[in-house]
Amino acid sequence: MSEPYALFAFLDSFGGPELMLILVVVLIFFGGEKMPEFARGLGKAIREFKKAAGDVEQEFKKAMDEVPEKVTPPSYKPVTPIIPPNHDLPPAPAPNLGDRPAGPHDPPADHGIDA
Repeated sequence: MSEPYALFAFLDSFGGPELMLILVVVLIFFGGEKMPEFARGLGKAIREFKKAAGDVEQEFKKAMDEVPEKVTPPSYKPVTPIIPPNHDLPPAPAPNLGDRPAGPHDPPADHGIDA
């Protein structure tokens, strides 16, 4: 299909009688005074649609023609700690488990021996 008629490709299913019926219905509803305004508005809408479609097509072509830039990975530097380690502290004492209080699962302190 050639370019000027591609816009009206959907009209292939409409014949002459169908188009005449549609025009008569529009004429009855809106009158003869509004028909030129409708035609003008339809022409402007078609023109704007074609312009927008051409702009989108140009953007796609431009995007396809552009060579993507090589992405360099960021260089990572070691992170210095915010709080310097404190080597002046003595090591923490080991907990003395013999001094802990008796828990519910601990055996009785007398071990069942009567003295």
